[in-house]
Amino acid sequence: MNRAADIALAGLGLVVVSPLLGAAALAVKLEDGGPVLFRQTRVGKDGVDFELVKLRTMVEGAERIGAGYAVDRGDARITRVGRILRRTSIDELPQLWNVIRGDMSLIGPRPTLRYQVERYTERQRRRLEVPPGLTGWAQVKGRATLPWADRIELDVWYVEHRSARVDLEILVRTPLALFAGTYKGRRGGWQPEE
Repeated sequence: MNRAADIALAGLGLVVVSPLLGAAALAVKLEDGGPVLFRQTRVGKDGVDFELVKLRTMVEGAERIGAGYAVDRGDARITRVGRILRRTSIDELPQLWNVIRGDMSLIGPRPTLRYQVERYTERQRRRLEVPPGLTGWAQVKGRATLPWADRIELDVWYVEHRSARVDLEILVRTPLALFAGTYKGRRGGWQPEE
């Protein structure tokens, strides 16, 4: 997807979902009084770090307690509001701002953490040749229900085959993929399963 389309669609998307985002932000704040947004450094195109934003769905400092970055079904660190936001992927909507800023695209491999990128093979590093996306080929093919290596391979396939037709297919299939699940294994899909 080209930059102009990203800006136009992300801007329109923010306008359309702003009432929903406002209500979700209020729910996050009212639940425990903590910050509404969660910010985390992720790896973008060409391996450049950027700050990803999303609605906070876990207790404050969750990445420093329990399973760390791994999140699995029933994780006690997920708040009640957070469970709803994660199930519906509403927590990801603030990333439309990342798209407008140019950190991300609407379509591309999901952005990962630096320690994950450091484990990539040479082939897997190809997923960094394009901007990370709000949705992508791996998301519509199974999301976190797929093994880690399979998701990365699907992302590399996207990099090698991306086209307007593939992007359109991803956009059409994304709403159905939202209900396919977000957890995988005891590590929540954050690390390769052994």
